[in-house]
Amino acid sequence: MFSLLLLLGVLYTLAPTVWGDFSQRATLGNKLASNGPGTPSYSMNVTDCPGYTLGSLHESDIGLTAQLTLAGPACNAFGRDISNLTIEVTYQSQSTLHVKIYDTADQQFTIPESVIERPAAPTTSYTGNSDLLFNFDAAPFAFWVTRRSDPGAMPLFDTRTSSLPPTPIPPFNASDPSTAFDGFPLVFEDQYLQVASALPYGTNIYGLGEVIASSGFRRDIGTDGGVGTIQTHWARDVADPIDQNMYGSHPIYVEHRYNATTGKASASGVLLLNAAGSDIFLQTPPNSKVSLIEYRLIGGIMDFYFFSGPSDAEVIAQYGSVIGYPMWQPAWGFGFHLCRWGYNNVSDDIENVAQMRAAGIPLEVQWNDIDLYHAYRDFTTDPVRFPGDELRAFIRDLAANNQHYIPITDVGIAITVNSTDIYDPFTRGVEEDVWIKNPDGSLYLGQVWPGYTVYPDWFSENILSVWTEALRNWTEIGVEFSGIWLDMNEPSSFCSDSCGTGANYSALAPMNMAGTVVTGYPECYNETKWGPSGNMTINGTSTNSCTTSSTTTTAVVKRGVGAGGEKGVNLNSPPYAIHNAIGSLNRNTMATNATHSGGYVELDVHNMFGLMEEKTTHLAIQSVIPGKRPFLISRSTFPSAGKWTGHWLGDNYSKWQYLYLNIQGVLQFQIYQIPMVGADTCGFNDNTDEELCNRWMQLSAFVPFYRNHNTYAALPQEPYRWESVANASRIAIAARYSLLPYWYTLFANSSMAGLPPVRALFYEFPDEPELFTVDTQWLVGSDILVTPVLTPGATTVDGIFPGRGSVIWRDWYTHAAVNATSGGNTTLDAPISYINVHIRDNSALLLHQEPGYTIYETREGPYSLLVSLNAAGTAFGTAYVDDGISFPPGPSRSLTFQAAKGTLKIESKGEYTILQKLETITVLGVQKPSQVSLQGSPVKGWTYKEATEELVVSNTSVNLDGQTTLAWK
Repeated sequence: MFSLLLLLGVLYTLAPTVWGDFSQRATLGNKLASNGPGTPSYSMNVTDCPGYTLGSLHESDIGLTAQLTLAGPACNAFGRDISNLTIEVTYQSQSTLHVKIYDTADQQFTIPESVIERPAAPTTSYTGNSDLLFNFDAAPFAFWVTRRSDPGAMPLFDTRTSSLPPTPIPPFNASDPSTAFDGFPLVFEDQYLQVASALPYGTNIYGLGEVIASSGFRRDIGTDGGVGTIQTHWARDVADPIDQNMYGSHPIYVEHRYNATTGKASASGVLLLNAAGSDIFLQTPPNSKVSLIEYRLIGGIMDFYFFSGPSDAEVIAQYGSVIGYPMWQPAWGFGFHLCRWGYNNVSDDIENVAQMRAAGIPLEVQWNDIDLYHAYRDFTTDPVRFPGDELRAFIRDLAANNQHYIPITDVGIAITVNSTDIYDPFTRGVEEDVWIKNPDGSLYLGQVWPGYTVYPDWFSENILSVWTEALRNWTEIGVEFSGIWLDMNEPSSFCSDSCGTGANYSALAPMNMAGTVVTGYPECYNETKWGPSGNMTINGTSTNSCTTSSTTTTAVVKRGVGAGGEKGVNLNSPPYAIHNAIGSLNRNTMATNATHSGGYVELDVHNMFGLMEEKTTHLAIQSVIPGKRPFLISRSTFPSAGKWTGHWLGDNYSKWQYLYLNIQGVLQFQIYQIPMVGADTCGFNDNTDEELCNRWMQLSAFVPFYRNHNTYAALPQEPYRWESVANASRIAIAARYSLLPYWYTLFANSSMAGLPPVRALFYEFPDEPELFTVDTQWLVGSDILVTPVLTPGATTVDGIFPGRGSVIWRDWYTHAAVNATSGGNTTLDAPISYINVHIRDNSALLLHQEPGYTIYETREGPYSLLVSLNAAGTAFGTAYVDDGISFPPGPSRSLTFQAAKGTLKIESKGEYTILQKLETITVLGVQKPSQVSLQGSPVKGWTYKEATEELVVSNTSVNLDGQTTLAWK
């Protein structure tokens, strides 16, 4: 959806706008500062904060509890110090330690279990054998977490001031005094919490998003020429900025710690489960022997979970066991999706679907953006452009061809503008009291596409029934959706504060996009010289205006529960100003004193707004489409969102820079347990061109969510628009659909055990430091290596092959083994329409032998098996098979493939009946056999390719519900 950043110049003239006050940032040596009438004065400096003393210790079979008492006079740095705290330490499992520090009076905001369900207290004691140990000093209180197996190593988390660099430390950004570190005491105030931990110098940190980091997937920790990181968590609507807060908040990181002496690495993870606005600093002060992480939060409690790993994938899985594993995806969700803002009527949809089929490019799901709506109102269709009967007929035609339809749902619900205006979703919400309020109890009125809007109160006891009713009514007027796209749910507003309060509702018309002109193009396309076509060649001449194949990239400009009128706190401008890139917390979103059911204020729950909409919508779809798995894609996310939705990476740009940047986004969201993720293929904002779209359609075929989407009035970028892009798409989608059983198995493992389907290279090869910063390649599971072209004009690509020569990597298309450079880059041919994909040895992949036009047709066809032996002649793989749609998941079958000593064995367990046969078995790395047998009987129909050491056994018709043995010698 079009981002606020691109509309501000227009919108500021459309509605009365009240900007919130900017808070004063922390400054070295600040005097006491007053924050206005009725609020206390604050020192704005933590130097004199006394910390806490531990007492009243009580140990149990599962951990300990104790009281923390303020150790001296209150410093009131950015709020009022809370004198009495409680600490609860729970050895949650063998690999997870829970440390919760909260105000004993229990007045600070804590994320309700109704929003994120956490694990119950363990029934087994892990205090004696946990992988992690909790250690503490009583006075001043500090704690550190170590590995039981390596107690002498630097702790995984260490809050002792003696472990941290000496303070005060001057600002690392001279123009921003708040980047100073005045001291490292534990601070727990009603509007400010602070805690810091030492980290190994220059260690590898990943996560802490959502962010597009200029440093790449590995976060900048202030070493090796870096400047460090300030990661702000405050959800906002903005077109994919670099190094700024954006749509989602995920306060979880994975540390990949490498010991240069032993040459071994181990991983651990830390989650601070807190929904407050926050700054998280990663920094290495000058001359310091350690790096550090510091949390600065403007509310809530300190609710830490520590994960022992020791592998990166295990850390991610352990995190999932706390916040919930990802939802089960319907098989059709792995197909190719197509959308744009600008399909102006149902005829455009029909024509688009026909053109895709005529071009032979598989299309699984057709989407509609807000063009669908009548006056931009949710749960409607335009009576002229998308009449309900015509739309219903179109969607049913899609269904008859095993295709699907997804519409958008924006979060702002239009209000009725006068007594004759009829809009049932708004009226029903008023009747059921489900809209967010101002502190005085009146409706909170922001502004989105239809004009003035209300916002759903996800804490309301009636919101699920109202939301379900609206979705069900939508289907009954013709919008028979298969899934839902949730947008603008940070939540977004085109004004600040309740700008519709007291306004003339009729005076603000819905947004009008007529006359919009999009002028931007990818970095190496000169539209002034070559015109608007975006073609790679014009009259036989290349349109690539860059002198080399490299790309010059330019960064985009870089509480306690209570009513909104709570006394003694500053809800609108908290004393500590987090680094919200747009300034005031109220700007272009909901005001922080907006009031939710139960007395919650927006300041405390803002970052969870998208999550709560996703959960409500997921549950509603279960009711509207019973027995089938919901499919959701959403923009604003928070821990546990993956239980309810997938995610797209927001309003990116049609730039080569963003082709590269979307890789780190996909890798990040594997950590966050939201594995169904992908970018707007070919780019959303600006115009794409032929070459960029060609490369992007290839790249996105190897990430989980695969959708081409672009903005209003931009150059059309459907894959059939250029023949080279159509060709690239057909090739890439065929590979994707062949790999569907593999993708499906990876996602089943994610839903059942939290394992990441897409992996950074070092996840599988943890002891190879040259991989720690690689984010131009990735692994699908453990066995498929993807090396895309990321620069214009390129005909080759450099990629590293992990394993340092110990692994045989084979080409996906030719099956030839790669002669790879050990520990360094290998140059690979990469002509246009070709993406390098390689298979790891010691793998066995169940594939669809005949990729069809749709996922259904593909699944109806026969299977094949591709086995890639290692140097020892072994291979292993698994597959999970079910009907791909039932919810909750029904009967399933688990297959195991194991090869050794010239024998392949297939084991099959489960209740699901696989009707399709395994028709072809290909084994790579085989010396030419003299005989081949299947189930003990000689096979005549086999072939052998000497160049690739490839044994192919065809027409096997193996029943995958039974046990099978193939042997060769």
